[in-house]
Amino acid sequence: MSTRNRVAVALGIVAAGLAVAVLLARAGGIPASDTLVLVGTASAGTAAVAASMAVVSRVRPRQPFAIHAAVVAVASMAATATGVAVAARAMFISSHDLWALSTILATAAAGGLAVAWSLATKVDRDVRTLAEASQDLATGESVSPPRSRISELDRLGADLAEVSRRLRDAHQRELALERSRRELVAWVSHDLRSPLASIRAMAEAMDDGVVQSPADTRRYLRSIAAEADRLAALVDDLFELSRVTSGILELDPRRVELGDLLDRCARGAAEGAAAQGVEVRLPDPVVLNAVPPLYVSDSETVRVLRNLLDNAIRHTPAGGVVAVAATATRGQVELSVTDECGGIPPADLERVFEVAYRGDNARGRDGGGGLGLAVARELVSAQEGTIGVANHPGGCCFTVSLPLAEDP
Repeated sequence: MSTRNRVAVALGIVAAGLAVAVLLARAGGIPASDTLVLVGTASAGTAAVAASMAVVSRVRPRQPFAIHAAVVAVASMAATATGVAVAARAMFISSHDLWALSTILATAAAGGLAVAWSLATKVDRDVRTLAEASQDLATGESVSPPRSRISELDRLGADLAEVSRRLRDAHQRELALERSRRELVAWVSHDLRSPLASIRAMAEAMDDGVVQSPADTRRYLRSIAAEADRLAALVDDLFELSRVTSGILELDPRRVELGDLLDRCARGAAEGAAAQGVEVRLPDPVVLNAVPPLYVSDSETVRVLRNLLDNAIRHTPAGGVVAVAATATRGQVELSVTDECGGIPPADLERVFEVAYRGDNARGRDGGGGLGLAVARELVSAQEGTIGVANHPGGCCFTVSLPLAEDP
């Protein structure tokens, strides 16, 4: 509350008090002249006490709350006693009655002061509890919401507990990111070293004359080209992941036909499928024509579907089938890529989209850098879509939901 508002509230309280005093005087049949004398003298005495207490508070502002509460209680009782004493003198009340009234006021002041001190000590204890909680929060410890008898302090304790929870969650996310970063560095180092070693060994063999026949030379050159393609794909995945996670990815959503997207993805994956001996089955053209256009970023969506297809082909044994299905529902199209990999261990299902994570069963035959699914998840999320995976008999199914274009 600002200073102006505090002054306005104080003046309002004084005005209300004076109005109540005048109404009581009229109800008691006190003449107007006597009412004026009583109100005036009592106000003067009260103002003198209030001014002196205000001066004391300004001279010694930094005191425990118990002291401030005691000052409030003493100020209230002193102002009342002073006002009554001055008014009694003005109305010529007998000394006996004045001393009797003073005795009553002193007794009431003692009780009020005791109550104020008791309340202040309880508040002070709650404040110390909050201070200890804030110190625990500063050292990184978890904080439980401290309970207080004062609603404002209770809300402050709840806020401290909420801050503690958020800091704890942020710390857990930071640890997870650090673990992911270490895994990424380890996997990328391994996947860079392997093709480079192969390229170097084959190049040295050709340079030393170990490979002489034209057929062997062509085979070595094809192997070198394949390893170079692996390196290029890994670098592309790293670059794409860097763009997405750093926030510099610029999407260009537009109306795109689903059939065109799947056709381009299938053509790009055809060579890998043929080499693996895997059949890729796309939805029937009639089904694709019935699906409304998508509202997505063309190149990023192609990359998502291509990554899912490449992953399914890579993990499906020769003679297996990778099937793609599409269903439009409630403003979205749901695309599923089903493979025959034999299924993913339940412990790995929640981690397959993590950066550089690959389950033990995939390490022996996974030719990627463990980044394709992580890139797919980030690109789908950037387009307000969802991606998930579940096991089915004989393999697993990756499902992507993307927004449809609104009808004009």
